[in-house]
Amino acid sequence: MKAIGYVKSHPIDHPDALQDIDLPEPVAHGRDLLVEVHAISVNPVDTKIRVWVEPTDGAAKVLGWDAAGIVVAVGEQVTLFKPGDRVMYAGSLLRPGTNSERHLVDERIVGHAPTSIDLDAAAALPLTSITAWEMLFERLQIPQDKTAKSGTLLIVGAAGGVGSIMLQLARQLTNWTIIATASRPETQQWVLDLGAHHVIDHRQPLSQELKRIGIAQVDCVAGLTHTDLHLAEIVACLVPQGKLALIDDPEALDVKLLKTKSISLHWELMFTRSMFETPDMIEQHNLLERVAQLIDDGVLRSTITERFGTINAANLRRAHALLESGTARGKIVLSGF
Repeated sequence: MKAIGYVKSHPIDHPDALQDIDLPEPVAHGRDLLVEVHAISVNPVDTKIRVWVEPTDGAAKVLGWDAAGIVVAVGEQVTLFKPGDRVMYAGSLLRPGTNSERHLVDERIVGHAPTSIDLDAAAALPLTSITAWEMLFERLQIPQDKTAKSGTLLIVGAAGGVGSIMLQLARQLTNWTIIATASRPETQQWVLDLGAHHVIDHRQPLSQELKRIGIAQVDCVAGLTHTDLHLAEIVACLVPQGKLALIDDPEALDVKLLKTKSISLHWELMFTRSMFETPDMIEQHNLLERVAQLIDDGVLRSTITERFGTINAANLRRAHALLESGTARGKIVLSGF
């Protein structure tokens, strides 16, 4: 089967950074689904693994986590899906990626794709939806209740993939005031369209930007990018006993800055459940089922913004390059082989 992989870590402008390859056909066993991949989306984790993780056995490493497609076979222990089902999921860091024609995935981290959108648009949803959902409702413990006590959430770097779905979830499922950061006119309008009550510029001191819009401090901060560079300002923005959650990978984080205000720190990695096969691993299936229903009910919308054509090495190199530029908005999707 066709796939895209790499055998050595290279900058994305190197012709061998990603290569078209052929792999043996996978076979489903246990709780695995064999999925015919129709569409994938590209995430920062793809670029990070390509740079940080070099194959050591001479075999090509296949990247890709977001996928949408059709179940073509199931393992003997599968109970949640059947051949022919339209599905979406974000895979596992410990297994080959979704940049292949057919792919194996544990049913406990898979959801049915929404019926109201195509598989391209569905492929943009899983990884970012799981990350945003877990960050908002499990790490920061913001209540999914329009009648609960209101609070204020600051999302730093809100125009990217995770921020684009987090804005919608926070606006639609909570009664909190949402402040997004974005630095360009097009990204500022994007975050407002997705549900931000206010937008501020993260190129300026965040605490000053908050005061500009009449807000003294916030209850929670979701740090989606450059958290280490913004940390002092994030602490200044947070109320005493506030909460900070982050998803990025700072080289270092001076947590002593959090002590005076007793700020709690929460890291979110949506792969934790699949990596460790935690007892609550199936919660990602349940979460994706809920997201699909919210899409079909018109409460949420897909954050697909770029369609980069066929799934092949050349187009994936273009997608990686755009992500690495730091200027991507929403999600990049590729479809078909």
